[in-house]
Amino acid sequence: MSYTLHRDAERELAHAARFYRREGGRALAARFLDEFEHSVELLIEHPGIGSPTSDDRRWFPLAGFPYSIIYRQIDMGIRVLVLRHQHRDPEHGEQRR
Repeated sequence: MSYTLHRDAERELAHAARFYRREGGRALAARFLDEFEHSVELLIEHPGIGSPTSDDRRWFPLAGFPYSIIYRQIDMGIRVLVLRHQHRDPEHGEQRR
């Protein structure tokens, strides 16, 4: 099993990592990316642990960071649709598939 990233989710991940590197240094950015990878691995193993939203989507918060992964289960794992800051409009990325 594996995961895929929607191209906009990939941009959101890169943007957040750049923010953490600029504001807190390389170690903080690396910790953020490690937490993202850890969360995705957990979701691949247990795709049903995220909270259901709509249209077969689920969300899962990153530990220690104000971001949530919005994803859906696919045949070969999960598809990460949105990496949403928890203070962002809750409808951000709702149209992504």
